[in-house]
This record gives sequence, C-alpha cells and structure tokens, in this order.
Amino acid sequence: MSKSLLDLAFDYVSEQKQQSKFQDIWAYCVKEAGLSEEEAAAKVSRFYTNLMLDGRFVTLGENEWDLRIRHKFEKVHIDMSEVYSDVETFDDDSEEEEEEAEYNKAFEEENEEQKDEDFNSDEEESEEEEKEDNEF
Repeated sequence: MSKSLLDLAFDYVSEQKQQSKFQDIWAYCVKEAGLSEEEAAAKVSRFYTNLMLDGRFVTLGENEWDLRIRHKFEKVHIDMSEVYSDVETFDDDSEEEEEEAEYNKAFEEENEEQKDEDFNSDEEESEEEEKEDNEF
C-alpha cells in the first residue's frame, strides 16, 4: 500500500536536520508518489491545506516547515487573544458612527427626493383628474 502525501512529507522532513522549504517538501512528495505535472498542479493546494492542519507539522514563517516535536511550545504557539480582541477602541466607535451618519444622510436625501417626486406626481394626477371631471 502506498503512503499518503502527508506521510511522505513526514518522512522527508524527519530525514532533514533542519527546517525545510515547502517547495522542497512538495517536490519530494510529487517524485515519490509519481505524480504527473497535471496531477501535482491539481493537488498542491489541498496538500498545503492538509499540511497546515496536520498536527505533526508547524510552519515557521517564510514558507519554512518543520516537525512540531522539534520546537518548544512557546515558539510555535499562536496566542489567539492577540489575533482576536473583543475590546473596541473609542476611535473605532466614532468612526463607525460617522460612516453610519454619512450613509443615513445620503439615504435620507434620496428619500426626500423621492417624496418630492411622488408629491409632484400626485399633484399632476389630481390636476388631470380635475380636468377630466370638468370635461364631463
């Protein structure tokens, strides 16, 4: 039974003394799996996604990869509290309020124009109805 692309990648990275570039890992996997250029092109994005999700590997930036077990937790852990923050600053709120006020102003102006058009249209219709009534 042949190995999966991720298992081939694990074998390659395990043999290396230091981190590896994604291109080198992929080239090894393509060669070992015997993929054609078309097959490789069709599978590279899924392979990259699977590599990201596989807990055995870690990205070190600059498209460098290594085995997670070779690195301390602090070096490879991403603190999500730095990425996602529930705290909004005052500047963000005031900026949003300004944008909302601008949007509402434009919307209100458009509604006023529509009301004027509707009013004028109603006046014209009532004048026409009066003319028709007077003709009879």
